[in-house]
Amino acid sequence: MIALKNASVMFNQGTVNENQALSTINLNVAEGDFITIIGSNGAGKSTLFNLIAGTITPTSGSIHVNDRNVTRDPEYKRARYIGRIFQNPLLGTASNMSLEDNMMITYRKGFKWLKRSLNSAMREFFRSELVHLKMGLEHRMKENMVMFSGGQRQALTLLMMVLSKPSLIMLDEHTAALDPKNAEIVLDLTNRFISEHRLTSMMITHNMSHAIEYGNRLLMMDRGEIIFDVSGDAKKELTVEKLIEKFHELRHHGFGNDRALLSE
Repeated sequence: MIALKNASVMFNQGTVNENQALSTINLNVAEGDFITIIGSNGAGKSTLFNLIAGTITPTSGSIHVNDRNVTRDPEYKRARYIGRIFQNPLLGTASNMSLEDNMMITYRKGFKWLKRSLNSAMREFFRSELVHLKMGLEHRMKENMVMFSGGQRQALTLLMMVLSKPSLIMLDEHTAALDPKNAEIVLDLTNRFISEHRLTSMMITHNMSHAIEYGNRLLMMDRGEIIFDVSGDAKKELTVEKLIEKFHELRHHGFGNDRALLSE
């Protein structure tokens, strides 16, 4: 469904601050894949997401979605079929608008539908979907988003994105800013929504155990390269120790002081 062909990203090219953020990435994402991505800080994980989302354009190479070259398509065009959740729970919702208005804007992909379409039938539909979060938010649809906690807002962002039916969802450490209880709730919801809606998904995480537990495929990145790509039964047999050994085998150096990456 998604293909990156010899895609590279060079920041500050030709200057003393030149930085090869991504180097000749070749990646095919099949429909239905749930890919977890690990790597140290600066490995290129978020740059990879920015490239796919259209936030940045490659210095060289190309990006294809359903066999169509989208390399030069801007971010707003790709947002029609790519959903993304960031680490900061505040980025996925409009704080000074009500929960039901936020849901309508996301569901209809724009403000123009807001007044015309937000009727009793739509409210009942949203209420029935909010029940699945098990947070009691179906009774708080008139409240502004600023009233909700970070965990509630991240769960709502996830639900709204699923309802908008994107072709691909990208989760950029979307539980890292949450307390352990809320992080577990949001991760469980993530896994359930992806499975139930058969979503094609990519998830960056600093937690190796989560990278192994979730998804059907795992990518390890280092210094702008994908150095390990494992799926199926081989992924199921992984452990944190085996992943660390694999990194040493491939790169001949350790993870340094990046304790988050080694967390279980």
